[in-house]
Amino acid sequence: MPNALSTFGAIHTAISIVGVAVGFMALFQDGKIDPKSKNGKIYGVFTVLACLSSFLVMKTGHLSSAHNLSIIILISLPIVYYAPALRIFGGKAGYVQTVGMTATLFFSLIPAVVETLTRLPVEQPFADGPDSPVVKTGLLSLLTVFAVIMIYQAIKLKKQRKAALSPSM
Repeated sequence: MPNALSTFGAIHTAISIVGVAVGFMALFQDGKIDPKSKNGKIYGVFTVLACLSSFLVMKTGHLSSAHNLSIIILISLPIVYYAPALRIFGGKAGYVQTVGMTATLFFSLIPAVVETLTRLPVEQPFADGPDSPVVKTGLLSLLTVFAVIMIYQAIKLKKQRKAALSPSM
């Protein structure tokens, strides 16, 4: 079977699915992935494990754009986790953390969309490669959904910030 996953590929996929599922649970429950929450901590651990395990799964024998996304996530996660403690972000640290955590989820889903559409259904996948119109449409849809989520989060944070700054009566 040309689309079959290796054993390690299946393990990597399972780890990734847990991370993504917990990330979505956090988004739906709290409107964000809060690194201090139980879901935020679980999301972080499984996302790091998924990124690290991705380096052991290579269809082509060398690093791909999906691996580059893993590198971006691995660099971004500690920055956005600790954004409130970093002076560089000042009063915008909440925005950096909230939108940054959501961005890591978005980055995780890019290879998931590509892999899913180029592997399923096993007998005749929806797409024949990452440049397929179906994949491009899927990625554009993903980008649109996450842009809306990030805008919603930024607006919500701005309202919370205004409420915290306004004098109580």
